[in-house]
Amino acid sequence: MTLFESTSLGKLKLANRIVMAPLTRCRATNNIPNDLMEKYYAQRATAGLIITEGTSPSPNGAGYARIPGLFNTAQTVGWKKVTDAVHAQGGKIFLQIMHTGRASHPANMAQGAKILAPSPIALSGKIWTDAQGLQPYPVPAEMTEEEIKNTIDEYVTCAGLAMEAGFDGIELHSANGYLMEQFLNPATNQRNDIYGGTAQNRMRFVLEIAQQCADKIGAERVGIRISPYGVFNDTGAFEGIDAFYAELSEKLSALGLVYIHIVDHSARGAPIVSPEVKAIIRKNFKGTYILSGNYDARSAEMDLANGKGDLVAFGRPFIANPNLVAKMKNNIALTEPDPSTFYSQGEKGYSDYPE
Repeated sequence: MTLFESTSLGKLKLANRIVMAPLTRCRATNNIPNDLMEKYYAQRATAGLIITEGTSPSPNGAGYARIPGLFNTAQTVGWKKVTDAVHAQGGKIFLQIMHTGRASHPANMAQGAKILAPSPIALSGKIWTDAQGLQPYPVPAEMTEEEIKNTIDEYVTCAGLAMEAGFDGIELHSANGYLMEQFLNPATNQRNDIYGGTAQNRMRFVLEIAQQCADKIGAERVGIRISPYGVFNDTGAFEGIDAFYAELSEKLSALGLVYIHIVDHSARGAPIVSPEVKAIIRKNFKGTYILSGNYDARSAEMDLANGKGDLVAFGRPFIANPNLVAKMKNNIALTEPDPSTFYSQGEKGYSDYPE
C-alpha cells in the first residue's frame, strides 16, 4: 500500500490515496459557489479525492462570512460547475455538509435565519463579520424537537441536491464543534430529552442524519468526519470519551457508511488524540479510514504501511500547492501559504498559486 497507487472508495476508483481535506476559504459571496471556486477546485483535482469546504444545508447553518450553501437552485448550479470542472480533470469530489450551529452570528446570515444549538450555551470569544467586524457569539436558541426534525430533513435534502450537483458523495461534518458534534459533546449538549443526557441519546441526532442520508443517496456515497479529543469551538474531552467513540464508530459502521475521517489537530496545539481510541475506531469501522494530522509524504507512507489507515488527508499544503500530488511524488519543496489570505476575498492567496 503506497500513497500514490490507485485504490477504491466504495464503488469509486481513486487515482491515489491522497485526500484534499476540507478547507474553509470564505470565497462564496452570498453563499453561492462561483467561478473562482470552480478554478480553485479544478486546480487541485489530481488528489485522489477532494472533500469540499464546509457547506451549509440551510440558511440557519451558514453562520460564517461567505461560506457556501447547498439549499437552493443558484447554489446547485454553482456547485455543478465545480464538480464538472473536477471531473473533467479526472478527479473525484465529495461535498462536506457543515451546519455551524452556535458558531454563528446574525450579521453573517440571511434575514430570518436562526442560530440553533442543542442547548442555549454561547461560544466564548468572537466571530468575524464583514458588516460589523469582530463580534461576540450570541446565545443560540435551544432547538425544539420539531426544529431538530426539520434540521435533519435539511441535511437529507442537501444530500439529494449534492447528487443533482454532480458530487460523488457527501461528508457529514460531525467534528470541530459544529452542530453535529454539539449534540455529541456533553459540554454543549445539556438536554434532558431523547437527544441529550445518555451517550446513546447524544448520538441520536448524528445517527439519524447518517441513516437518512444513506437512505436518500446510498451509504456508499456517505462519509463522516469526527474529532475525538478536539477542542475547537469550546468542545474537548469528556468522561468516557474513548468508550463513547468506540460505540459511535461501531454504529456508524453498521449503517454501511463508506468512510470515517478522523481529525487530529495535535500538531497545532490541540490535545493528542489517544492512540487507543484511534485503534478501536479503526477496528470497529469496517469501511475506509481516512487519516489526517500534519502529514507529509514520508509519514503518510509509514502509517499506510503500518495499516493505520487507508487514505491520508492533507489540508494546508493544498492551499499553496495545487500540484501537491506531483510535488510529493517527485520530492519537490512545497510552497508555504500566506495565512493572511486564508479567509479573505478574491483570488489572491486562493487560485493564484503556481500550478
